[in-house]
Amino acid sequence: MILGAIVACEVGFWLAIVAGLLARYPGRRPRLGAALLVAAPLIDVVLLALVAADLIGGATASWHHGLAALYIGISVAYGHRMIAWADAAFAHRFRGAAPRVKPTGWAYTAACWKDVARTLLACLVAAAILGALIVVVGAPERTAELLAFFPALGVILGIDTLWAISYTLWPKKPAATAS
Repeated sequence: MILGAIVACEVGFWLAIVAGLLARYPGRRPRLGAALLVAAPLIDVVLLALVAADLIGGATASWHHGLAALYIGISVAYGHRMIAWADAAFAHRFRGAAPRVKPTGWAYTAACWKDVARTLLACLVAAAILGALIVVVGAPERTAELLAFFPALGVILGIDTLWAISYTLWPKKPAATAS
């Protein structure tokens, strides 16, 4: 059930964003677009409520519950950036705005380190959700799987940090231009 809820919330998140941007740009209804964009984070609240209700209702935690916590953490940490990226793409397509410049060199390295900070925030949010669920459920035998999810958060943060270190040592070169 929770895995289905995660998929439904992810689909709902992107549908809210696309609907908001379609209303904003081709529909020329910025207020409606803003309202639909605000709905995207509310979907995370729905997912959190579903996960909590499932566990409080007696379910035994699985990796799906941990994945839901991670999904919410990523949405909190990266959601604004994802919406800004989609907004810029729609502005380019429907309003003729300049395309976003892809960073290279030290600008890309700086962006990688900002992503490490975002990933840290995502892991902290996920850990807080997992910890709160463990405390609220109060049944260690049913929440053992949630405790097992903490090392995965460390691995995710470690991989992102290694990515940033690699681009610190070997900065991304600009794409070759055709002559």
